[in-house]
Amino acid sequence: MAGLVDTWAQESLSALERQHLRRYLEPLQSPQGPHVRVGGRDFLNFSSNDYLGLANDPAVIEAGRAALLKHGLGSGASRLVVGDSDAHVSLEQALARFHGSDAAVLFNSGYAANVGVLSALFGPGDVVFSDALNHASLIDGCRLSRAQTVVFPHRDVEALEALVKLHPGRRRAVVTDTVFSMDGDRAPLRALDEVCQRHGLALIVDEAHGTGVLGAGGRGLGELDDVEVDLHVGTLSKALGGFGAYVCGSAALREVLINLARPLVFSTALPAAVCAAAERALGLLAAPERRASLQARVTQMSAGLQRLGYSARPDSAVFSVMLGDPQVAMAASARLREQGLLVKAIRPPTVPQGTSRLRISVSAAHSEADVARLLSLVSPLPRRGEEGTGEKRKHLEHR
Repeated sequence: MAGLVDTWAQESLSALERQHLRRYLEPLQSPQGPHVRVGGRDFLNFSSNDYLGLANDPAVIEAGRAALLKHGLGSGASRLVVGDSDAHVSLEQALARFHGSDAAVLFNSGYAANVGVLSALFGPGDVVFSDALNHASLIDGCRLSRAQTVVFPHRDVEALEALVKLHPGRRRAVVTDTVFSMDGDRAPLRALDEVCQRHGLALIVDEAHGTGVLGAGGRGLGELDDVEVDLHVGTLSKALGGFGAYVCGSAALREVLINLARPLVFSTALPAAVCAAAERALGLLAAPERRASLQARVTQMSAGLQRLGYSARPDSAVFSVMLGDPQVAMAASARLREQGLLVKAIRPPTVPQGTSRLRISVSAAHSEADVARLLSLVSPLPRRGEEGTGEKRKHLEHR
């Protein structure tokens, strides 16, 4: 039987090769940061989601080290068995205070959080309205919930409202990323909230790429747009520099997720050291200097790409240089690598067919000279139009 499985695996790999979509792991030989080492070579890194440079911050590392000595390495079991610790509880309380919610609950990843929330809250007879470019974890959560999923065109509030009028249900919610992870654009959160208020829907948001980046206190697009959402998913693995995710909401919601969210119930808990490090990183968000540095680099990158003729806005720390064909994107990434820059090509199925691109992410730890170097090397890259983006790809991910 092992031979048969290997045959299937070889068939799949051959198909990926023919489509220029096979990927390879490249282990880092250094801590995460603006400068990393891969394969014995140093690179200027523009592919990380470590937006505030906290992944290798000494204070964050020390908090994790102290908790590692206190609690040991592994949690041993799920939190409902014997994997809970005071570090988990303390972090959840800190997250609830930070976001001004009644309660918070931890998950082992953003993927697990989104799948867990949607499958725990919704089922047959319910309707979830999902933005066409939502993250794969939200898409899969919709599928696993067995609720009716109604996909609305990316950021199209008028289309959403028309669909809301056509699809009644027992429980209904709008689900959206606040910052879309591949294009870096923002959801029209105020307008979405108005639709939800008019028609009695819940508003569920994933602030993975907004937390720590947007808002005066780094609480995300909800803070920036002054919108109080019904359920907030956040991550510890991007601007906070660690690992894991969380959900903020009511105390009753917390209890429901502890009891019914399968990724939480049936997974060994996050290590306590990860929780302690994340709580220290959360405390560092109170100081505005890192976000100010990040915003300066975001503004610089956006202006530079615009001067080169690319579509770019200073909405987030994520930028896309759209190239269309996966071979072209891989060649562009290779050319930058030759110059010592790590900028990964993003291809299907992460993005829809025809929208392969270079995904650039900037960090508060990047210098002005770092960004200027990248911009100086982007100019000669082969460019294509953005066919297949926006409306033309609006339903691809949900099929």
